[in-house]
Amino acid sequence: MSRDTGDNLDRNPSGNLPMASVLDSYLSRRSVMRGGLGAAIAMIAGTGLTGCFDSGGSSNDSPSTEPPAEPKLALGFQSIAGSRTDACVVAAGYSAYVLAPWGTPFNSAGGTWKADGSNTSTEQENSAGMHHDGMHFFPINGSSDDGLMAINYEYIDEDALHPNGQTTVNGRRPAEEVRKEINAHGAGVIRISKVSGRWQVVDNDPLNRRFTTATVMDISGPLRGTDHVKTKFSINGTETRGTNNNCGNGYTPWGTYLTCEENWPSIFINTSPRPADQSRIGVGTSTGRYGWETAAGDASEQNDEFTRFNITPSGASATDDYRNEASTYGYIVEIDPYDSSTRAVKRTALGRIRHEGCWPALPVVGKPVVFYTGDDSNNEYLYKFVSDAVWDAADANPSDRLATGAKYMDSGTLYVARFDADGTGAWIPLVAATQTTDGSTLGTKFTDLPGIILNTRGAADAVGATPMDRPEWTAVNPLNGDVYLTLTNNSARTAAAVDAANPRGPNRHGHVIRWHDSDDQLSFAWDIFVFGANASGTPDINRSGLTELNQFASPDGMSFDSRGILWIQTDNGESSVTSYTNDQMLAVIPTNLVDASGKQVPVNAQNQVDLRRFFVGPNGSEVTGIAFTPDNKTIFVNIQHPGNWPSTDVATDETPAGTSVRPRASTVVIQRNDGGEIGV
Repeated sequence: MSRDTGDNLDRNPSGNLPMASVLDSYLSRRSVMRGGLGAAIAMIAGTGLTGCFDSGGSSNDSPSTEPPAEPKLALGFQSIAGSRTDACVVAAGYSAYVLAPWGTPFNSAGGTWKADGSNTSTEQENSAGMHHDGMHFFPINGSSDDGLMAINYEYIDEDALHPNGQTTVNGRRPAEEVRKEINAHGAGVIRISKVSGRWQVVDNDPLNRRFTTATVMDISGPLRGTDHVKTKFSINGTETRGTNNNCGNGYTPWGTYLTCEENWPSIFINTSPRPADQSRIGVGTSTGRYGWETAAGDASEQNDEFTRFNITPSGASATDDYRNEASTYGYIVEIDPYDSSTRAVKRTALGRIRHEGCWPALPVVGKPVVFYTGDDSNNEYLYKFVSDAVWDAADANPSDRLATGAKYMDSGTLYVARFDADGTGAWIPLVAATQTTDGSTLGTKFTDLPGIILNTRGAADAVGATPMDRPEWTAVNPLNGDVYLTLTNNSARTAAAVDAANPRGPNRHGHVIRWHDSDDQLSFAWDIFVFGANASGTPDINRSGLTELNQFASPDGMSFDSRGILWIQTDNGESSVTSYTNDQMLAVIPTNLVDASGKQVPVNAQNQVDLRRFFVGPNGSEVTGIAFTPDNKTIFVNIQHPGNWPSTDVATDETPAGTSVRPRASTVVIQRNDGGEIGV
């Protein structure tokens, strides 16, 4: 989630044991075992939570692995200094340039981007949207020089989108402006090809297409056809219009793209008493974030295109109004990038939350397919979905990718995580029979599985899940299946949770947690991989021993490449770090961080040099979204909400002093000058 879209409200009323208390209890227990409180602090500041994976569990419960075979993969660049300029900065020996910024036409209907912001809503519908975020590269015939980039467009900058910013006339938004804003959201698929060593958009390719907040999409899974999602638009509850605030992403083992609906509740309003699910997830009661509902009744309105954002009941039943429109949002959306004739599909079985990413575990023949997803708000939860169907290797290249998606994503079990103080955890199934902490069951509270899914947050509250510090992107290590999660920060954590073993409340810097699931998918072992911090922080703040060359805060985007390099991106708002550097991307190889016995350890003062800053974005921007070509010779990253960039198509060109440009979120292409693999 961009720091520009969230409201930092804590909507979790559950009182479930917070992560702060879990860490407090965990570290207190460890300090007793290791010789007192001082030893616990030394462990944090020095070697990290090395003991959390050696508590006697089976190998299936532990992320510990044998040392990688020699020669070991190693980072081949030196960490770079921070930057505070209107330009991208990348490690020595690399170059970066701009690709497909906001307004890039996908086809002839997209026209030509105009620097005065005067493009029409129709042109925007056929062009790259605003504020690029999660993305994934899908090769054409396995090529590393030709493929499809599926990409999210998270939200809008009203001042940049329109010639003179957003306007309101007599309390109503102009219909043309609203349409343009709706069309600047969503996702897209665009073909790109490398010509003479440089990537470029393939104009008018038949696979180029946009998905906006008005695009018709199918509803699948437990909620399809239920009364919860029936509207005046879809009286049988099988389809809806649009996807919104698409932030993190994922992909499937069968070759489809997953785009995730995050801060979507803000586009709706309900002026009547809200049902529990709307209140818990944050649907507003007065004015929508952009005021789209105020354009309702415009003479040009078609098929209630604006009316639907006011979900206040007005008719005799749900099929007479849009009271259920918000119930069709909050899902993982599956897109087949290779077939432009197909619709996007909302996979409701994976829960209805503010999804931040959806990453698959390593597929194993004969085992269920597993996806991990975070709910990006203060004190929300980590979830995973386990399919009923077991993985068939033949499905890696199916004739019908969306039918394969239905096979693995429409039927299964959604779980929520509880992190226990001894370094283990439990996955709690969100099904009707699960007992709640008050002695009831989820079925009693929410009737049935569709009711549980609609109220995913409330169900997680009821079973005692662990509130986390804004769970964002997940990433799975291709070398051993360990799962990593960015916990970006938590301004709502109070000082009351602070103690010698867990002193960071509010958590202003964030951290990355990791775990390894048991074979039965019901338990896991966890530790903290790295704590964000400023280099000058005291040992109880700078627990991972970071220096100026790798200090960071608010880890957000994150992904492994196929070689096992972990790339971590930031969306920082912590002043001691922002005063030194803009947002950045760092790299580390977790399997290289091992103790004398070969077991993995977290980032600590002794090994922190292996966490290296590779890239820094321009002023005002967030570095987010990451994709790789199969040969690892190109990395794509996104620059979101830059303040005054780019002034040329060379990403590393600084906007000249005194020059003001209409900022354009963009994808940045990074390649090694000698044509070799990135990072090594």
